[in-house]
Amino acid sequence: MTVEKQKFEEASTSRFYKFILSWDYFRLLKDSTQVKNKKKKASLGFREVKDTYKDVEDYIATFEPLLFEEVKAQISQKKDDDEVTEWNMRLIMEWSKDDEFYIPLVTYEHKEENESNISQNDLLLLSKEEFKEGAHMPTTYAFALVEQRQKNALRLKMYLVGEIIDTKTNAIESCKRLDNMQKLITSSKSAIEKRLFSLKICSLSTIAREYVALQSISSLPFKDLIITAAEKNSASEDQAWKIPRPLHEHIKECHNESQILAIYAGLSHKSFVLIQGPPGTGKTQTILGFLSALLHATPAALHSKGALCEVKRAPELPIQEKYNHWCRASPWLVGANPRDIIMPVDGDDGFFPSTGNELRPEVVDSVRKYRVRVLVCAPSNSALDEIVFRILQTGILDENVRAYTPKIVRIGLKPHSSIQSVSMDYLVQQKECESGTGKQKRGAAGVDNDSIRAAIADEAVIVCSTLSFSGSALFSKLKRGFDVVIIDEAAQAVETATLVPLANGCKQVFLVGDPVQLPATVISPVAAEFGYGTSLFQRFQRAGYPVHMLKTQYRMHPEIRRFPSEEFYDGDLQDGSDVEQQTKRVWHDYCCFGPFCFFDIHEGKESQPSGSGSLVNVDEVEFVLLMYHKLVSKFPELRSSSQLAIISPYRYQVKLLKERFAETFGVESKQVVDINTVDGFQGREKDVVIFSCVRASKGKSIGFLSDFRRMNVGITRARSSVLVVGSASTLRNDKHWSNLMESAEKKGRLFKVSKPYASFFDDESMENMKVNKEGEQPQHGTEHYDMDIDTVVHSIQGDADQEQPDDNDYGDGDADIEGDFGDE
Repeated sequence: MTVEKQKFEEASTSRFYKFILSWDYFRLLKDSTQVKNKKKKASLGFREVKDTYKDVEDYIATFEPLLFEEVKAQISQKKDDDEVTEWNMRLIMEWSKDDEFYIPLVTYEHKEENESNISQNDLLLLSKEEFKEGAHMPTTYAFALVEQRQKNALRLKMYLVGEIIDTKTNAIESCKRLDNMQKLITSSKSAIEKRLFSLKICSLSTIAREYVALQSISSLPFKDLIITAAEKNSASEDQAWKIPRPLHEHIKECHNESQILAIYAGLSHKSFVLIQGPPGTGKTQTILGFLSALLHATPAALHSKGALCEVKRAPELPIQEKYNHWCRASPWLVGANPRDIIMPVDGDDGFFPSTGNELRPEVVDSVRKYRVRVLVCAPSNSALDEIVFRILQTGILDENVRAYTPKIVRIGLKPHSSIQSVSMDYLVQQKECESGTGKQKRGAAGVDNDSIRAAIADEAVIVCSTLSFSGSALFSKLKRGFDVVIIDEAAQAVETATLVPLANGCKQVFLVGDPVQLPATVISPVAAEFGYGTSLFQRFQRAGYPVHMLKTQYRMHPEIRRFPSEEFYDGDLQDGSDVEQQTKRVWHDYCCFGPFCFFDIHEGKESQPSGSGSLVNVDEVEFVLLMYHKLVSKFPELRSSSQLAIISPYRYQVKLLKERFAETFGVESKQVVDINTVDGFQGREKDVVIFSCVRASKGKSIGFLSDFRRMNVGITRARSSVLVVGSASTLRNDKHWSNLMESAEKKGRLFKVSKPYASFFDDESMENMKVNKEGEQPQHGTEHYDMDIDTVVHSIQGDADQEQPDDNDYGDGDADIEGDFGDE
């Protein structure tokens, strides 16, 4: 990092923290309540996110106020019951001043580790007295940022000059609470009298990095392209890169037409390449194709008439003379390899294959000097780990279509167990063991570890990181930049998050995602209203930037694919050649079990558990459990969490389903069925998915269920059967849901269900729902049989003892979107 860039980032970060640390916590809570109650008009000072911008000033003036509004929402959002943190008493040990910031050092006890888990860049609320919600207003309180966590102390940063009331003019208003806090910190009273209490509010790591990236827009690669959403000079044929013929033939053979077009769009050398990947269209396979092509491509200038320029050779020598030349040219063939003296102990310098092909010769004439270095990013840890796992599992193809694993490192928190071998922490430990330093150097304030981390990242050909972590201090220490940045699930990230990895510099950007699947998570209703949740991918697409869509799907039965294709993809989705045969199942012999069905629970009612912002529908829970029982009693192969999932848009519905499942079947649901939120299930798939919609009320909106993107994700997770449970009368008020009802009715797959729900699945009803009503045996050759509830319970409990969670499912729990409401 240059000195100028470092100074600019420090100035941007300082400005960001000044604003936030000056805010009044109680005023933020009051304002957020007024917004929820629609008493406050959210229009003053905000601009709508547009498709294109005039200049940098217009761009920053649009995004900066919305970003600060999002920070306010993250600070004031209500915590869940299991996230409630306690006040901790602290003593002010000493204090100093850095420019306009006060830097107090306060006590921090080791026993707090499991209670509050305070980390660097956490935002704390400090108060002279401990207080609870609804109690009297304190007179001495302020925000503080955790600058550093030491062994028994916290180094904090505070801004006590006054409250900044205008981000444009930096106008400051003095206030008594900050004056009182300043006096408390700087006074020379005894330690007991300098006592205060702290409450952890949230982490600011992610959004602070996004703010710095936003302020750095002028120095980012492709600044003009980002602002205008249009490329002025399209890449010419001479600028395009080409790949060796064997690899070219393999890509043509193993990818469909739309995937091939997407891969070769990347070789065109266009600055931004947008790839839209609808459900099941092989998005990850296409990314692997990108990587193989990008790592082994050469400029078109080196090609002549579509082939590499051939080297003129002398007449072929006799074999014995060849041997003599080979021995003189390669003396290590009969002795020690002199290169071993200068090569690292792990075998290569990051530019050559090193895993899985130790016995294969290096391709020394393969123009590897043109090989690029790639940064792969995703908004969440789970999405990132899916890509890393596939790279390790499938490998990258070289010029001669041989699979190998290039040097790869996964940077960031919470790596999945299946990709542990390439996680940064694991590789650091390996380096320490190899060098013999181990515990001796590990305690040196992390200085040696930092240099080891930077060295590992510099050696790697492919660096993988979440969007947020690509803005961490480690990346500023790297000696080698990146040629290409690939961002997966790009439509799930706010634009400012997408800017973060670009600050590391690059020559080309790939945005891979689907704007009609789950959007970015935005906490602030005000920011959301003005379009802050719009991804860079979506904005470019709306502005007319070319998008390459993958059009052939290999996941879903054609009857499942038909509706989302027509509703969300202009009818462009096609089925792979054998998809229907691959997704045909024995339970399709009953028309109520798929491939696509809607169950109208018209007597069901939604309700809101006290103290929660979520909803439940007890009637739907009852019906879903009966449906599950009938499915697994007739088709025992579905008693597996790898085969069947129950999903819902509402967390409390998921919680209630898990509780009732355990009460009914006596086992934890995760052992035999996957119960999750829709948001937590993006990118995943099962054979059968039961979707509980929850919303059921007269005259009310259907909340975020009306977001068609969430609907699209919910109904495209299943391979063979998606069974939707909801209130048709409520959902018909929404255009997309109404179209879904109409589609189900036309196919005879809309079932009206009345109480008692058990009668819907009795023997007579099931017999009437057989597709073959002439008494013929099902065509699929699998015997049907029923078990009573006790037998099912006993059987499920037995399966639970053996069933292991699918180690390759990356989406356990709710949406793993990183940042202040996620993992980093």
